[in-house]
Amino acid sequence: MSEPTSAIESVLVENRVFPPSEDTVKNARIAGMQAYEALCAEAEKDFEGFWARLARENLQWSRPFTQTLDESNAPFYKWFADGELNASANCLDRHIGTPVENKTAIIFEADDGAVTQVTYKELLARVGQFANALKARGVQKGDRVLIYMPMTIEGVVAMQACARIGATHSVVFGGFSAKALHERTIDAGAVAIITANYQLRGGKELPLKSIVDEALAMGGCDSVKTVLVYERTASAWNRVEGRDVTFTEALAGQSTECAPVPVGAEHPLFILYTSGSTGKPKGVQHSTGGYTLWARQTMLWTFDLQPSDVFWCTADIGWITGHTYVAYGPLAAGATQVVFEGVPTFPHAGRFWEMIERHKVSIFYTAPTAIRSLIKAADSDEKVHPKNWNLTSLRVLGSVGEPINPEAWMWYYRNVGGERCPIVDTFWQTENGGHVITPLPGATPLVPGSCTLPLPGIKAAIVDETGKDLPNGAGGMLVIKRPWPSMIRTIWGDPERFKKSYFPEEMGGTIYLAGDGAVRSEDRGYFRITGRIDDVLNVSGHRMGTMEIESALVAKTDLVAEAAVVGRPDDLTGEAIVAFVVLKRPVPTGEEAKQLANELRNWVAKEIGPIAKPKDIRFGENLPKTRSGKIMRRLLRSLAKGEAITQDTSTLENPTILDQLAKTN
Repeated sequence: MSEPTSAIESVLVENRVFPPSEDTVKNARIAGMQAYEALCAEAEKDFEGFWARLARENLQWSRPFTQTLDESNAPFYKWFADGELNASANCLDRHIGTPVENKTAIIFEADDGAVTQVTYKELLARVGQFANALKARGVQKGDRVLIYMPMTIEGVVAMQACARIGATHSVVFGGFSAKALHERTIDAGAVAIITANYQLRGGKELPLKSIVDEALAMGGCDSVKTVLVYERTASAWNRVEGRDVTFTEALAGQSTECAPVPVGAEHPLFILYTSGSTGKPKGVQHSTGGYTLWARQTMLWTFDLQPSDVFWCTADIGWITGHTYVAYGPLAAGATQVVFEGVPTFPHAGRFWEMIERHKVSIFYTAPTAIRSLIKAADSDEKVHPKNWNLTSLRVLGSVGEPINPEAWMWYYRNVGGERCPIVDTFWQTENGGHVITPLPGATPLVPGSCTLPLPGIKAAIVDETGKDLPNGAGGMLVIKRPWPSMIRTIWGDPERFKKSYFPEEMGGTIYLAGDGAVRSEDRGYFRITGRIDDVLNVSGHRMGTMEIESALVAKTDLVAEAAVVGRPDDLTGEAIVAFVVLKRPVPTGEEAKQLANELRNWVAKEIGPIAKPKDIRFGENLPKTRSGKIMRRLLRSLAKGEAITQDTSTLENPTILDQLAKTN
């Protein structure tokens, strides 16, 4: 691998090992490494039989499948293709007539602290009623519905209702801009948008409906016939007659009973857009059968879910983590879960710990970004340190979104878990559908900062650029060598891009390329993720393409001539965005430079969303380019990190530009 990967490997050597406690092993679903290894051996011996068994044990089928895996059109793999089922029925109906029907499904805590609880039986009634409302508005099986909602019970209901009638949903994170919403609406061909007038975050009302209006006014969205509006607050909003309808109006008179529509196992359950290395967002398409199987199975395995657990995943439903570990997995597994509308620092930075105490949360799953921000808060104000709350209900901790650095891991382990809760440091991506490499609470000895070993049935490996296996200790590209049921099926409307992005011909066209670099430890063979191998940034657990941000900057045509974006390590967000910009005017200095940098940050926020705002913007007369015009991004990464340039710069058209770009504004 490249020099940066080697450097990361040498920095991230970690020798501390934390075996699971005897009590954890004794009561675990997968108890001890022998049990884990037995499952791996089963998958190795009879790969299709292993997955068929899990699919029959985990899911309720309206028509049983007879073929487990169809590899005839690789890499467009099909799983359980002749079987039929419904994802919503597998999350809700399956529990009716069992003790789970009266169990609390969701404990919802609003931004202001108000708490609402809903049982499985009540949630089914709400989903059925909303499904009928969608049908009454003409939404049918196979239609696409965009969901642009706050983090509320209604957001989960909307997703489940779409699945119930066989409509394919596409959830857009509530922090994205009108332009991002517009692009996704057109690409998906959505017939309806489900939104709210406002969302509440950190004590503030933030608009959603007005952003939908702005997106639809951009044109090309003629497929959208209905906008359903949840009135989250009492504040006024603009109604477009004939198109807009409130939840109250849409639900009036609708029955709470709606029979789930059986769909083929390969029917698209959802499209979730993720940034790629080009400007156009990628619509990751997931199937109904394989995805729902893995959402439930990983709840049981990774979190060692027990009937009495209270599970809390802090992710928003706009991201894949919120899909799998809020909207589908916990419900399919019959769990009680917490859904939280607000932010971890409002009204104070002890909000998470306060909620864990209040709701007796036993499994807590959050992002390293959140952990790092709460470490910082606790260091500066002892009143918000976790030690001030009773966290003894916790038994399993989880980490998701990006690799967690060993220091943050140790703080989490000691201060939140009291040195008794295993941490499942989960590696997976939007494209994976669910966990692929992760420790298991009752089996895996833990190493801080390592996602440890693949789940049974996941054949992960580290290879070089040709697909050749590399020995333990050598950094390379992370791949998965066999298909698995919850994997991405295609990129919506762009099968060629799907093949090129994930199944490169150089590796034979059938091996999944994760896009991450990794290394395996020489002693245990544990995986450690070393970062992206392409130009996709991971900021606060959110993947964004550098090209997308560059495109937004250059779209400021009155000001920007050229832009290049790279990432640099950041203690708080994992990776920070650094933009190198060439203006259509002389290079600014002093206050003018600061003013223009702020103007461009705000522009990017408008074009893409606040999470894409560059942390550092540097201006130069040009970018470091070879004589053929290629931007030398390796050099820009070094500049962004504040490193001395040691690489050969003789091929540069203008080497002196490096000194100019090294200066921060």
